[in-house]
Amino acid sequence: MKKHKCGWCVGDDLYEAYHDEEWGVPVYDDDTLFEFLILETFQAGLSWITILRKRENFRAAFENFDYRRIAQYGEDKIEALLQDEGIVRNKLKVKATVTNAQAFMKIQEEFGSFSKYIWGFVDGKPIKNSLKTHKDAPANTPLSDALSKDLKKRGFKFVGSTVVYAHMQATGMVNDHEVGCFRYDEV
Repeated sequence: MKKHKCGWCVGDDLYEAYHDEEWGVPVYDDDTLFEFLILETFQAGLSWITILRKRENFRAAFENFDYRRIAQYGEDKIEALLQDEGIVRNKLKVKATVTNAQAFMKIQEEFGSFSKYIWGFVDGKPIKNSLKTHKDAPANTPLSDALSKDLKKRGFKFVGSTVVYAHMQATGMVNDHEVGCFRYDEV
């Protein structure tokens, strides 16, 4: 018998694998949190599947999302990235990645880790919603509004409330799996 999955992923093998293995699983390590944050910022205005299909290219282009190295990127590296057909070549987003890496490390210095900072917005525990269908999921919430505002205040770019909410879903801060989905109680 086939397991019920959230409707947004059904029909695409890559989407289904991402849903089944990663989406909504609580992430507490800074490296993975940074990767998802950067992928979500590149996704702004695009579909997630577009970013997911380019994920390995992003990993190669951005040195496995090593924020310490990305924070040091200069104009030459930014120009080289803008020539890389494997990623989304948006100058503002590429520059924002460098800015966000720098802001990310400042948060680590202040809080000990980015994880402590971001999970502090949900008291360290995932919020478990009860969605009948993925279409019931909000694009943003007052909590994502507050987190977005705080990230912007700290210098982050491309972190509007919708991007932040998608990040919260992806990293398990919010469980927005449909209640009938086999992953709902697993994550």
